Amino acid sequence: MAAKTAIPQLSWGEVRPAPVVLVSGTETVLADRAIRALRDQLKAADPSLEVSDLDAGDYAPGELVTLASPSLFGEPRLIRASNVEKSSDAFIVETLEYLAAPDDSTVLVLRHGGGVRGKKLLDEIRAGRGGGIEVVCAELKRDSDKFDFARDEFRRAGKRITPPALRAVVSAFADDLAELASACQQLISDSSAEIDEKVVDSYYGGRVEVNSFAVADAAIAGRYGEALVTLRHALASGADPVPMVAAFASKVRTMAKLKGSRGADGQLASKFGLSPWQVKRAREELQGWDEQGLVAAIQALAAADAEVKGGGRDPVFALERLVRIVSAKGRD
Repeated sequence: MAAKTAIPQLSWGEVRPAPVVLVSGTETVLADRAIRALRDQLKAADPSLEVSDLDAGDYAPGELVTLASPSLFGEPRLIRASNVEKSSDAFIVETLEYLAAPDDSTVLVLRHGGGVRGKKLLDEIRAGRGGGIEVVCAELKRDSDKFDFARDEFRRAGKRITPPALRAVVSAFADDLAELASACQQLISDSSAEIDEKVVDSYYGGRVEVNSFAVADAAIAGRYGEALVTLRHALASGADPVPMVAAFASKVRTMAKLKGSRGADGQLASKFGLSPWQVKRAREELQGWDEQGLVAAIQALAAADAEVKGGGRDPVFALERLVRIVSAKGRD
């Protein structure tokens, strides 16, 4: 992405009509949401909206000009161009020409998923040619961003979900935003009352990540017996050792960040890229942990991670050893 742009850069939830709307970034879920929201806005403004789609990577010369030509009855048009990161030369040339004089009744959406192909076109749009805007749909990497995404899903639907239930559903689908969005929508559509942990568990209690975090929670709290039983149940249910170690790593890493830190939960959340609830929970989990214990846990995690990824002969033994070491430090 260019360091400076002359056009507005908006989040997916801020999308609005413009002669040219560049939807950039690798997060397909957010990009699809933005494009769908834009279509709904235009349709609400004028039900006669004509919607056309073209593939920039399989572009027929003259296609854009034809689709953007004024119609007989003057209906507004929405042209959605996908795969702009795979643009043909003809698409780039003709779109650059179009930007010089965009049609007043047309909104052209350019979906670019990343990469250097089409850079000249993107640079021209970002410089202000065509009077466009950019909707940035970057990958949600931080846990706090995923938590905020899920929370907003329920807020927009007017559904109340308890904080523990929200944490549970985010933990269950943290690795796939599309699955997280789908899980939120299912809970929203199928649940009439307040959504709590029991509701989430009834839908997704078998998810590997939920079991993984349950094991980690018990071990960090020093409840070795519970952690071991939960671990064996998860493994018997088909859990993969790799994400189970990742659950431990996520929690211990957050604890290590916050060890010795002072300040309000919100302040520390902003500093470390976390949500306030993560800070609050990590602080509670740090009770009884010293720096030596965290170092031992991190070393055990590194060893377990290597073993479950092929460096050892027995991934289950590596997990059980990790649970034992972390549980012992949690009781210190």
